Amino acid sequence: MSHSDSSAHHEADPVEEIVPMIPIVLPIAGAVLMFLLAFIAVNMA
Repeated sequence: MSHSDSSAHHEADPVEEIVPMIPIVLPIAGAVLMFLLAFIAVNMA
C-alpha cells in the first residue's frame, strides 16, 4: 500500500472542514465577545 493508495481513501477531516470558515467566524466571535465584555462593564459601573 503506497501513499497514492492511502490518498484515494481520504476521509473528511473535521479540522479541514472548519478551516475555510475561520475568516468569517473569528471576527463575529470577537465582536460578540467585545459586546459581552462591554455589557458587563457597563452593568458593573
